[in-house]
Amino acid sequence: MATWKTLLLQDSASPLMEQLSFFHDHTLLILVIITVLVGQLMITLFFNKLSHRCLLEGQFIEIVWTILPAVTLIFIALPSLRLIYILDEVNNPLLTIKSIGHQWYWSYEYSDFKNIEFDSYMVPINSLKSYQFRLLDVDNRTVIPFETQIRILVTAMDVIHSWTVPSLGVKIDATPGRLNQISFSINRTGLFYGQCSEICGANHSFMPIVIESISPKYFMKWIFKVSET
Repeated sequence: MATWKTLLLQDSASPLMEQLSFFHDHTLLILVIITVLVGQLMITLFFNKLSHRCLLEGQFIEIVWTILPAVTLIFIALPSLRLIYILDEVNNPLLTIKSIGHQWYWSYEYSDFKNIEFDSYMVPINSLKSYQFRLLDVDNRTVIPFETQIRILVTAMDVIHSWTVPSLGVKIDATPGRLNQISFSINRTGLFYGQCSEICGANHSFMPIVIESISPKYFMKWIFKVSET
């Protein structure tokens, strides 16, 4: 999760977020090069005393400063298009979870295991433990096995929400009457925090998401435990 003085993206926990981080660095490098070149040209124009009293047109320089931006956009567009297709691809998911957005909580359904269902509410401030985060922790975490292809089916019951976990590179809208899906895989164990990133009402910032990534062995034990209760 993001902490104090975090200037860059969160540490990636999935292949999707790794690719997003690579694209961010690639684009940022191009922007730095453009900024340096344009800044150098502007400084040169301000401080030199040269002038060309007979210059009426410069076709060559106009061709250059038309072609160069087009080539630069191609270098940005091609990785961007590749990333769009990677994010939309669903590769034989081993586990499907349905997430339903309500005001102001999420509910989850594990339909692959006797239809396990539970609601996930934000922990009130007066009930927080010393190890929990204010406005981010929930009473029922979404438990997922790591190194497993997961498919999330997202919808909403009232208004538009958005199921977003930054460290996983996942952001998908929850729209009433529509079922959206996204696929991802987690590289490691841990807790990953997210929130509803849609302006869905007065309390839209109080819809936290907590993903608990554990090993497949302990995930099956958790499934048996929840099924019995």
